[in-house]
Amino acid sequence: MNEPAAGKPVLTDDALKKLWLRFKKTGDLEVRNDLILHYSYLVKWIVRRMMPKYSGYNEYDDFLSTGILGLIDAMDRYDPDSGIKFDTFAVPRVRGEILDYMRSQDWASPGLRKKIGAISDAYERLEGERQSAVRDADVAAELNIPEDQVKKALYHAHMFNIVSFEDSLNPDIPAREALADDGQTPESLLMEKEKKALLAEAIEALPERERLIVTLYYHEGLLLKEIARVMDITESRVSQIHSRVLIKLKQSLGTS
Repeated sequence: MNEPAAGKPVLTDDALKKLWLRFKKTGDLEVRNDLILHYSYLVKWIVRRMMPKYSGYNEYDDFLSTGILGLIDAMDRYDPDSGIKFDTFAVPRVRGEILDYMRSQDWASPGLRKKIGAISDAYERLEGERQSAVRDADVAAELNIPEDQVKKALYHAHMFNIVSFEDSLNPDIPAREALADDGQTPESLLMEKEKKALLAEAIEALPERERLIVTLYYHEGLLLKEIARVMDITESRVSQIHSRVLIKLKQSLGTS
């Protein structure tokens, strides 16, 4: 996450500092566009981490456009003299904008939730019987449904569970509003500390494979497809396991 996207010019620290000074002094739209271009890799990185890109179910452009809005909001709020790197400041705001968009979508109807449950059960059953990696096509054959329906159901499950888990961390507060005021009260800091402690305990108690996915995704920063290669399972299977972990962690917070 250190470099802009391939093919984009890499600004030197000095050039970047001058751009920020000009933008904050003049609000020049052309300068802002230069900053957006430079930092667009951040938005792309966040979108790729938040959504599994299964063929035929990719809303990448919508997520990217929404993330750019979060990036612009972060640029407007950012103080270059704060001592905080813009990347650090911007990531939660871009992610928050995307989460608010995701929250507005109808990710899981009752019928879809039923299908998700059946698919998850089929994965568990087949893996127990074969003691080997199970592919999406195997599950589709087991349930006598097209393979793309398996991918679509797990895609929506992943999205729904990300939003649901985030809501358990910040109940009743839209993600952008939660970040509007950078100040935190002693009470909110204490609650955050307690939640982190509960989450740490819950993660430690996870089965080895689930704990590995959490480590690779949240600590190592790997994408779902990269985790799939490491574990020799399908990307959609990683997504399904990740979704299940989020449900468990949400329950550990007592917000299920």
